[in-house]
Amino acid sequence: MANPQYRDPFVEGLALFNEGKFFECHEAWEISWQRADGEVRVFLQGLIQAAVAILHAERGNPRGAASVYAKAKAKLDALPENFMGIEVEEFRAALADFFGRVKMEREVPIRPQIRRCG
Repeated sequence: MANPQYRDPFVEGLALFNEGKFFECHEAWEISWQRADGEVRVFLQGLIQAAVAILHAERGNPRGAASVYAKAKAKLDALPENFMGIEVEEFRAALADFFGRVKMEREVPIRPQIRRCG
């Protein structure tokens, strides 16, 4: 459920993601996703899948993480460098680095962050 301190579930999801609350950000973004269409819907689905993939990695499920990350990557790769005020290219690179490290290391690396443009 959306937190009343945020007016927009998308913004709430960003804050929750950057706090490492991946299940909660998924819930917030799903509200926006249900209302969206076109590229916005694809973008939100990619963000949701990225959060779920990180959650799988943190819970020790590298196979599930890789599978969901591949779906998120396909969606996010189809978007421009900046989208909906988000530095998408920077986020894609952070995700690639994170999941590359998940494959190589026994411990989960530092989580990626989402940065707003400007």
